[in-house]
Amino acid sequence: MKYMLMMNVAGRAPYSISTWPKQDVEAHLAFLRQLNRTLSETGELVGVEGLTHPNRAKLVRASKDGAPITDGVFPETKEFLAGYWIVDVDSPERAYAIAAAASAAPGRGGAPLNMPIEVREVMTGLPID
Repeated sequence: MKYMLMMNVAGRAPYSISTWPKQDVEAHLAFLRQLNRTLSETGELVGVEGLTHPNRAKLVRASKDGAPITDGVFPETKEFLAGYWIVDVDSPERAYAIAAAASAAPGRGGAPLNMPIEVREVMTGLPID
């Protein structure tokens, strides 16, 4: 079963990594790289990406003629997607365990962030009622 694990952080929360001391940023990124290596070695990692801050995002929709219409930037967002993993695991419980490990990534001063990680199964077909 494939799951997407989404690291959602509050717009003005402790995950404002750009304000952290360099050694805390390095420790945080080293933790995440090791998690990714472990998942890769177990064959569970399908993909992982970090995303830019929402102040670089645009909301896009199609105009009547199909041309893109952009709106944004929305820096006042309450919460944003900082990054995600797609994992292929045997059970939802394994996806939850990986999410808990990601949640414990160190923040300022090395304290675990315990940030929420949203876990959603990737659909492989139409939902069955």
